[in-house]
Amino acid sequence: MYSPQLPAARARVLFPSQTVQPNVETGTLEASLLQLMSDHHHTSPRLREHNGADTGYVIFQTEKAKKDAIIAAMRVSDLLVDTVNGGVQESFVNEKRIEEIGDFENWMKTMEFDCKSITTAICNIHQA
Repeated sequence: MYSPQLPAARARVLFPSQTVQPNVETGTLEASLLQLMSDHHHTSPRLREHNGADTGYVIFQTEKAKKDAIIAAMRVSDLLVDTVNGGVQESFVNEKRIEEIGDFENWMKTMEFDCKSITTAICNIHQA
């Protein structure tokens, strides 16, 4: 009738330093995001440890963590903007190249028409 309840399974969450990290170049968006995540994981337990300690120290640590998080978020934001701007700039360069190709094609068509006109005129003079 009564079935005993089994305890809920608990999964262990690994910190980024405990997992295998891919080779990521320093200064890239991925590196900044990984660093931000790593800093958060390392700072959170330290703040919880100091909860029973001096309140002023905890507030100082919390404020320092907030400032560090803001600085890291700004860095990630700057990298995101640079990434998007780089793509936009590349699109404009490609568009300019396409326009130049279009201008060249128009020039070629004009030259072809001029050559045909000259050839027709020479043929008419030769036949007359």
